[in-house]
Amino acid sequence: MAEAETRYGREPGSVRIMAVTKTVPPEKVNAAVAEGITLLGENRVQEYLSKKDQYDSSAEVHIIGHLQTNKVKYIINDVAMIQSVDSVKLAHEIDRLAEKNGRVMDVLLEVNIGGEDSKSGVSGNGLMELAGEVSKLKNLRIRGLMAIPPIGAEEALYAQMQELFEGLKAAELPNAQPDILSMGMSGDYETAIKYGSNLIRIGTGLFGARDYTRK
Repeated sequence: MAEAETRYGREPGSVRIMAVTKTVPPEKVNAAVAEGITLLGENRVQEYLSKKDQYDSSAEVHIIGHLQTNKVKYIINDVAMIQSVDSVKLAHEIDRLAEKNGRVMDVLLEVNIGGEDSKSGVSGNGLMELAGEVSKLKNLRIRGLMAIPPIGAEEALYAQMQELFEGLKAAELPNAQPDILSMGMSGDYETAIKYGSNLIRIGTGLFGARDYTRK
């Protein structure tokens, strides 16, 4: 990561690493925290609820997987950010529960930059409409964008995400402080850093191949 920052003219230390903890047992997660990882990414609410009490409490946790509206209530007071807001309906439910619990929830808007049917996220063309609606909600704060480019995607898609991020910042929407572009995983983090990502989500690169037999 540091080499990529240098290669692409990024400020040293400007990119943050998130450990993606899907299927990873708490003892391994805590070992990563002990080595300096301060940010954890959870894909599934049910799995997170089964592990959260065993996690080192010094680590910050974000929800990065698709979030159903009926699951928001279970994580509203436990996570620092929801990176996968992709609809007005979900945003309204987060807003409602955040208000009920006396907090403002930081969120990222998820963009399906590759237009893949298998992935969640708003289209690039629909991003600013979604951002405009979410920015009206007083208990949400838009902190930026999240994307999962297709495997082997051309760099043009990463450049498009960078343009969308810059456009969101330029819009100067209310209840928005867009300073995070969450993009890049174990196989493409260097390209993501080249195109402005400042939060990379690493699972396999930290913990090895996932054990999908774990629940």
